[in-house]
Amino acid sequence: MVFEGSEKIIELGMKSGSSSLRLLPYDFWQSLVASAGAEIISHIGNDDCDAYLLSESSLFVWKDRIRMLTCGSTQLPNALVLFIDKLGIEAIEYSTYQRKNEYQLQIETRSFQQDLDQIKQSIAGKGYRIGHLDSHHHYLFISETNESFRPLATTEFLMYHLTGALAGYFRSAKQTKDEIRAALALSQLFNGFEFDDHLFSPFGYSLNGLKGDKYLTIHITPQEQSSYCSIETNLDHNVLTADLLHQFVKKLKPERCDLITFGSPLLETEWANDMSIHSCSITTEHGYDVHFKHIHQQHDLPFTEIL
Repeated sequence: MVFEGSEKIIELGMKSGSSSLRLLPYDFWQSLVASAGAEIISHIGNDDCDAYLLSESSLFVWKDRIRMLTCGSTQLPNALVLFIDKLGIEAIEYSTYQRKNEYQLQIETRSFQQDLDQIKQSIAGKGYRIGHLDSHHHYLFISETNESFRPLATTEFLMYHLTGALAGYFRSAKQTKDEIRAALALSQLFNGFEFDDHLFSPFGYSLNGLKGDKYLTIHITPQEQSSYCSIETNLDHNVLTADLLHQFVKKLKPERCDLITFGSPLLETEWANDMSIHSCSITTEHGYDVHFKHIHQQHDLPFTEIL
């Protein structure tokens, strides 16, 4: 069975002087999530951010911006358009939309171009592609934006075709949330974060984390034909190091990885068995830097039981 684990992502920022988004009622966020074809499972929050765990990925809400991720066959542009319709275009400072090329495009109901056409009816901007057309690549829309308030600087680490004992465990009936956290050493790697996670049936795992205004989200879809794990955060690179990400590579043994940074330099990866297929960078019309590296990993370690 093939499941599109790769997330589609939107981010919207509010103009200075707008009311805090965190004052909006819970019903608003329920309707926003539902418009994309998902639902809210749980919520955590602190003084800086609210984190909603969704049936397909995550929603994060700060006082002046939101970031929402959904996977599978969800229609995330619907949420972007609804947000603008509800808040008013005059209150929106910027918006972004991102999606990756899919495993099986024929099972997708919409193309990036169709998404772009829908979004541009609500807000002006430009579309970009980064990566090789005949390999992994990502599409990006970004609206016109004021230099003084820019999209979040984020790092996305996407791992495909997981192998080894831990990948097998994710498809087993005996898995638990506590054991997954322990196996991935999340408390040690992301010290001080408050976590909220969910184990889906028959399998699949999602986690949100908050520490001040920093967020973390991890999603694992272990279907054997399309196994996938994503890690996304706005942590600075003095905390989110290449060595930290390599801990996930060693545990999950993906065949391929995408490393993408928005608004910050690309992490330098010099890992054993790291065979970079290609890397590239673009700068949008308004000076927003996007860096991309596609990595092929060779794993020749013996199969060992982890849990």
